[in-house]
Parts: sequence; structure tokens; C-alpha cells
Amino acid sequence: MGHRIQFDRYPGGVMKALTFSYDDGVVHDRRLVDIFNRYGLRGTFNLNSGVLGKVGRIDEGEVAELYAGHEVAVHTVTHPTLPYVPDELLTEEIMEDRKALERLVDYPVRGMAYPNGGYDRSLSTKLEWLGLDYARTVESHGQFTLPERPLEWHPTCHHNHDLHSLTERFIQHTKTGTPLLFYVWGHSYEFNDNDNWEIIERFGEQIGGRDDIWYATNIEIIAYWKAVKRLECSADRSIIHNPSSISVWLTADQQVVEVKGGETLRLTERIPLGERS
Repeated sequence: MGHRIQFDRYPGGVMKALTFSYDDGVVHDRRLVDIFNRYGLRGTFNLNSGVLGKVGRIDEGEVAELYAGHEVAVHTVTHPTLPYVPDELLTEEIMEDRKALERLVDYPVRGMAYPNGGYDRSLSTKLEWLGLDYARTVESHGQFTLPERPLEWHPTCHHNHDLHSLTERFIQHTKTGTPLLFYVWGHSYEFNDNDNWEIIERFGEQIGGRDDIWYATNIEIIAYWKAVKRLECSADRSIIHNPSSISVWLTADQQVVEVKGGETLRLTERIPLGERS
């Protein structure tokens, strides 16, 4: 028998990750981002480029600085419910939003949240053609699982729904062998409308700054697991090659192992064999 290997680790060798997704680019994002930054939390903000600068929305000129360290993602130009528009309009809404946001943040924008939560299975292939790697729904499942289909990515919960008890479960979870993902979504204006900013403040105090959690954006979660799936193992699993540019962590024979980007690692000796030609 060869080595026992499990792909159950996030960067740094931890088994838990936390991410957020907030929609619409409203002015209350300013306060939410400040809270995230104070507690070391990181998330994704889905913007409608066609309404930036309008009443209640952030301005184009503040996008890059406000969301620095987080991720900006597509929410379409004007927020239509996508299953009910023709393909020509769907393409325009997504691609023009991508282009506008990429001009503002100066990096490829490859994620999305479905406007109004509207999606169906037929959209997945279309979104992939349009260069998207994932798309978030509003169908919370209450679990700490990675997405089976990233273009139909269901979150753990909305911040108003059972956040406290889920947080306790997540922190106390000690089962090994399975990577956990806590995914919270919402709109920052809801904290203002409901006068309950203490929910996210308390959450930040409780879950921020822990050394057993990877705090990541949505696209970082997806990019990391793409790299995990690209790992190449020898038949007896004694040699592992990482063709990606980022490090990947795994469990081998009950030991946490890092395989650096471009590295080939022999588990018996833990000696890099160098990059493949």
C-alpha cells in the first residue's frame, strides 16, 4: 500500500475557512469593510456598475481603495433577474459589468452573485462561456461545505439567519479529514435598516483573529481548490507534483505537508525534486 493522502487542508495547513459575499455596492459597505478590516475578515463585494455614484451607492472613484484586500465581483450592470432575460442581454449585463469593474480595480473579475437570487441550471454553462469561475445563489443550506458546482454556489447562511449558533458549531468543530467552509452573505444596508450592526460586530469579535481559520475571498477559495485538484500523484502516492503557482497543503500519513508552487515532493524524504521540464 502507498501513502495515505487527504486533500483536506487550506493555506497554512488549517482545516477551516471563512468567506463573505455582500451585494449591490451600497454606501453602508464603507462601515462593513471597516468592521471586516478591524477583525481581519475578508470577503467579496458584488457591484452593479451601472448604478455606481447614484443615491445610496458608492462612487466609482472609491471602489479600488474601499475594497482593497477584498474582492470585487459581478452583479450585472443594472440588476435584472437573469433567467428572464434573453441571452443577448444576459451577455451584455455580465460582460459590461466585468469590463467596468476591471477598469476600476485593475485585476480580472471572475466571480458573480445572481441578481435577485434568480438562477437556473441552464445559466451555469453560459456563465462559464463568459469567463466566470463561480456564481453565488441566495439558497442557504446551513452547512460548512465546499461547493459541488461553483457556478451554483450556495452559502451557509444569511447574516440574519442563525448566525450565532452556526458560529458556535463552526468554532467547536474538531472533526478531521474534511475541510470546512463557513460562507455568510447579505446586504450591508440591512444592518442599517434593521439597526443591528451589533450582529456583525459581535461575529467579528467571536471569529476574527483565529489561527485555525483561513480568512479568504470567494475567488481565493475557488482558485485554491483548483490548484488542489491539479495535484499529480505517483501510483504509490510517494511523489506529488504541484503544477500550479501557489502552494497547496494536504495531509499525508497524518502529517500536514506543504507542496509549493511548481514543486515535486517525495514524501518519504520530503526532498524537492525540482520543477518538471
